[in-house]
Amino acid sequence: MAPGALLDQHLDCAESRPSKRAKTSPTADFSAADAAEVATAVPSHPLHIKPAGNAYTAPDNIKSRCGLFARLPDELLSHVVESFDAHVLVRLGSTCRALYAYSRLDDLWRALFVGSPPDNFVWHGTWRSTVLGIPQERVTSISCKNLFSDVLYRPFQCAHTPLEPFTSNIPSQNAIARLPDLTYEEYAERWTDAPFILTSPVKEWPVYGKWTPETLLEKYPDVKFRAEAVDWPMVKYMEYMSNSSDESPLYLFDRAFVEKTAISATRGAQDAAYWPPACFGEDLFSVLGDQRPDCRWMIMGPKRSGSTFHKDPNATNAWNAVLTGSKYWLMFPSSPTLPPPPGVILSDDHSEITSPLSIAEYLLTFHSLARRTPGCREGICHAGEVVHVPSGWFHLVLNLEDSLALTQNFVPKKKLSDVLGFLRDQRDQVSGFKDEVCDQAYELFAERLRVRHPEILEEGLAELERKGKKGRGKWEELTKAAEEEESGGFSFGFGDDDDDADIP
Repeated sequence: MAPGALLDQHLDCAESRPSKRAKTSPTADFSAADAAEVATAVPSHPLHIKPAGNAYTAPDNIKSRCGLFARLPDELLSHVVESFDAHVLVRLGSTCRALYAYSRLDDLWRALFVGSPPDNFVWHGTWRSTVLGIPQERVTSISCKNLFSDVLYRPFQCAHTPLEPFTSNIPSQNAIARLPDLTYEEYAERWTDAPFILTSPVKEWPVYGKWTPETLLEKYPDVKFRAEAVDWPMVKYMEYMSNSSDESPLYLFDRAFVEKTAISATRGAQDAAYWPPACFGEDLFSVLGDQRPDCRWMIMGPKRSGSTFHKDPNATNAWNAVLTGSKYWLMFPSSPTLPPPPGVILSDDHSEITSPLSIAEYLLTFHSLARRTPGCREGICHAGEVVHVPSGWFHLVLNLEDSLALTQNFVPKKKLSDVLGFLRDQRDQVSGFKDEVCDQAYELFAERLRVRHPEILEEGLAELERKGKKGRGKWEELTKAAEEEESGGFSFGFGDDDDDADIP
């Protein structure tokens, strides 16, 4: 059967380009014993493709027989095929074995699906089969022996590399603190700027033990939830979770789950399903009412899903509570005097964080170095536990099992000055607010605090002023003070939201 013979000629697909893969070193950075374990655990590629280095000793390379395309380096050839639609990819794949392999890279078909998602579809195990409507039992596979390409082999390697060697044997100096619970006073005094895991509060929630991926499927099969760039009914996403081998699995991350499931998240409410752990105190963003930024999400994903390094928005703190499964956390503090985590590139204004798109790719390449870097914190948050993420910390999260979690961003009293500084001085990075609020988020927040908590606002502004002065040189501080005295007023010398605040 010719490749693509099963293509529906009426298929309507829009062109779309998948995200570019960050360039990383092909050398795995971990112990020799772990390297041997990982290498032996990765199965053979289903098309018999091998890494590019094998071409040096091979008697033949079938890429040489793909016409003018043979002249293109692998990276450039992959960029070229990214611009093709489904019909062109199928026709290209029928010309020779090498181009057959390049046209079957599943990231291409994932981008095509996301670029033009159909209303009704059946998940067939891969993005290509789903776009083309090919049942798994009718999928053909042609051997591409003697094709050597890191571009084609690396995603398969990352999708099948065992990750347990990277998430076990956590050094004691890196371990995230584990505590039964905290009082608000303990949190405010010692723990606002530190990561930790609490083992008790989540177990008190009515939703704990009742919400699992299976019970959500039973109760909300046709409710659509947001999974990255698509909105899928729960039944579709569960089909994907149970039958996919993506390198970076699609991650359900829904901000409207409370409304969609008609639950309450308020402590003391008669129908409350969960509530924030008491130790975190009042979330000061609550003064904004329905104008507050997005703050809570339901997160669900299969084993190996998760998120690469990022910071939480608007300089907020966060908590993440696991209902089922378990999550591995890799965290680093951030300040103007500290470099970003190994393998992470940070723009000058800290607005863009670039790292390998795949968690497995990061672990293969940088994990050993990251583990040895001062400030590194690691931990596993199990079902019934909640992890605290301090404001400004970089964090990578990996699901060790199929997992369901709830998370919320919040503004504790001690971090108010950081949030105020971020909203005022980094307006282009403010996110989560409604469009009509975003540009004036600082003014609105300060106004509402002045009404509800005037003393707390004054304390926050005073702390922000002190941080601004620390960021100035001594001469600038003295001359600025003289100018303010002459004018009869004062001004804030804001720096970045975390200026001069080295987080322990």
